[in-house]
Amino acid sequence: MTFRHPSRLPLILGTALALGLAGCSDSSTASLGFGGADEGSEEASISDAQPGLPVDTLPEVARGANEVCPYLDTQFVANTNGQRVIDQGVDTRFDPPACVFWSYGDNPQVMVSVRYNEDEAIARQVVDWAAPVGSTEPADQPAGFQGGRGSLDESGLPGYSVYAVAKGATSVVVFSDQEQTIKPESIAEEVISNLGL
Repeated sequence: MTFRHPSRLPLILGTALALGLAGCSDSSTASLGFGGADEGSEEASISDAQPGLPVDTLPEVARGANEVCPYLDTQFVANTNGQRVIDQGVDTRFDPPACVFWSYGDNPQVMVSVRYNEDEAIARQVVDWAAPVGSTEPADQPAGFQGGRGSLDESGLPGYSVYAVAKGATSVVVFSDQEQTIKPESIAEEVISNLGL
């Protein structure tokens, strides 16, 4: 390829590089450290479940996937969290898949993960990571589940509330972008009921 104006070559290359870099970042979840929706997360969404995920693994879903959560009704999420659901997706690194729901904002409105951990100790670690003892209140619903609930403005994910509980080796974690913890609690209880946990 021959350039008719060689003096413009740095400008052309600089613009191409800037556009390329801009295309590599996705602010939909990166601002909260969710990992974002890039090509790597697309690979994750079509891969098999990964046993032994670290306890602090958040769901990573590419926005625009519009994959239906297999155990949670979209309208239930909209009604419970108080926002319309305009997009959703699943992260199949988790088994069952973790579910992520968006409204109009850049960040997810609700994130749900259910984990069948190796033992009770790991389930407890998942809950303690999601709902740190020092900044949340105890949670004990539904019967047989124990964990924590609270706002995460001072720790974890600013702008989110959490309801995280475990029973035996099973943990259920729900993050909501609403301040009232009754919202993630209601979603967690629906998930637990639907999966017969």
